[in-house]
Amino acid sequence: MTDLQIAKNNLSGHTICLCRDGECLYSEKRGIAPMMNFIASGKELAGYSVADVVVGKAAALLFVRCGIKSVFAGTLSEHGKRILQLYGINYEYGALTERIINREGTDTCPMEKAVINTDDPEEGYVILKDKLKQLSSQN
Repeated sequence: MTDLQIAKNNLSGHTICLCRDGECLYSEKRGIAPMMNFIASGKELAGYSVADVVVGKAAALLFVRCGIKSVFAGTLSEHGKRILQLYGINYEYGALTERIINREGTDTCPMEKAVINTDDPEEGYVILKDKLKQLSSQN
C-alpha cells in the first residue's frame, strides 16, 4: 500500500493525514491551521503524502513549500489543482470546485484571497502567516 493510500484510509475522523514510511501525522483542525502548525513545529515533511478534506491554493502552496510528494483532496479547487500541476505534485481528488468558500458560505476563503496573486510557495507561506496573525488579532 502506498503512503497516499494509507493517508486516505486514515483520514476518517480527521481533517488531514500525512503519511511517510508508515508514520502518520493527524489533525482535526480546520483550514490551513494543521499545515501551519506542522511547519511551526519544525517537523521535516518532505516526502510525505497527504490526504486532506479540502485543498485550495493556500494549502497547495504549503504542500509545495514542505516537499509533499502526493496529495488526495476530498475537495480540490481549480487554483489548488493548478499549483499542484505547476510543481509536479501527484494528486487525486473526490470533487473539483471553482473556489474554496469561507466558513460562513458567503465569500471566497480569506486564505485563498490572500494568496491569489502569488504562485511562489515561500511568498505564499509568508502571506498566510501574516494573514493568520491579522485574523487572530481581530478575534
